[in-house]
This record gives sequence, C-alpha cells and structure tokens, in this order.
Amino acid sequence: MLTILALASVVLLGIVPQQSEAIVIYTGWERHALVGSDIRLSCSFFSWRWTSEDVTFSWSYRPDGARDAISIFHYTGGAPYVDNKGPFRDRLEFVGNPGRRDGSILLKNLDYTDNGTFTCDAKNPPDIVGRASSVRLLVFEKVPIQAGVITGSIIGAVLGLLLLIVVIYYLMRFLVARRVFNLSVSKHGKKGKGKEGSQQRQGPTLSIGDPSKLKAAASEKKKQESRKDKK
Repeated sequence: MLTILALASVVLLGIVPQQSEAIVIYTGWERHALVGSDIRLSCSFFSWRWTSEDVTFSWSYRPDGARDAISIFHYTGGAPYVDNKGPFRDRLEFVGNPGRRDGSILLKNLDYTDNGTFTCDAKNPPDIVGRASSVRLLVFEKVPIQAGVITGSIIGAVLGLLLLIVVIYYLMRFLVARRVFNLSVSKHGKKGKGKEGSQQRQGPTLSIGDPSKLKAAASEKKKQESRKDKK
C-alpha cells in the first residue's frame, strides 16, 4: 500500500507544472535623438533561471497622441521577425544577443513622426511572469536647450571642483613652504646673534687687558734699559 502511494505521489509531482518565478525587464526611461540619426533602444532582463533556448523578446510602439500600440519586432525560436508593414519597415535592426539576455534594437534614419513610447517584453521559460518595460523616444532637429544646459552645468560643476582642488593643493604647498622658510630664518638669526654677542663680550677684555700683567711688563722693560745703560 505504501509503495502504491509513493508511486502515485511521484506521478502527481511530475504532472503538476513547476512554479515559475518573476522576470524583471529593464529599458531606459527617455532617449533623445536628432533627425536623420540612428539610435539603439536597449532591453535586458533578470531571471533566476539559466537563459532558455526558448527565450523571447517583443517590441511594440505607441506613437505620441495614439491610444493603441502596434507590434514592430519579435524574437522567438532563435530568429528575429521584423514588421514589414509598420512605420519602421526597412529601418529596424535587431542588435541584441539573446544568449546574454539582450534584446536591443536599432532604429535608423529617425524622423519627427517616430516620437513615441517603445515597450519591450521578454520571457525566459519557465520564468514568464513579469512586467514589460517602456522607454520614450524624442526626436529633435537639434539638441534641446534644456538638455544642453543640464549637460553644460554638469561639466562646469566638475571643472569647477577640479579647479578648486588644484587651488587648495597649491595653497597648502605655499603655506608649508612659507612655514619652513620662517623657521629656517628664525634659526639662523638666533645663531648669528649669539656669535655677535660673544664677540662683543670678548672685545673689552682684549682691549683693556690685565693691569698686573701690564705693570710687570713695564718694570721688566725698565730693568732691561737700566742694564744697558750700566754697560
């Protein structure tokens, strides 16, 4: 009886499908491009499973002002399929690497009419539960002023910080060098004053001399002169 129950449980576990886990999909938030240029729209995903051979990527596009989205690209079974009737026919290229969980596409020769929201969805069976991710594309004739101002502000802030660091560095070097110079001058000045003082202290002693010695020398000189006179 126990053997029959064990076999039945194994069969049931084999029949019940394994529970799938969530898949997380990543794209950019907003991209800017110029008219006539090309742009790469990135799409990748995170999954707890190894990359499956049945991995799929799907891209859809909703123009600005439109309510419905249209499918423009699909990757499945190891092959890409591009919509040949939509607004991106002959202008869309698959540049991703499914083995590395990359489903990026390249849009060529952009125009103002390409403004809109692009949505990427990915599946990595058995991980098929997840929320698609969207990126908005804005096409301009030239770089928008706001973006240019922000970029210039960032570059200016970085350059200002570097300049401040350089100024502080050279200021510290100057202060250290000045401190060393002052200590050196102070040290040599004390030595010079000490020598002058010793010379001044010794000067009077040499000039005045010892009175007893001077008397003895004078008397000795007189004796020598008197001896010469007697001779």
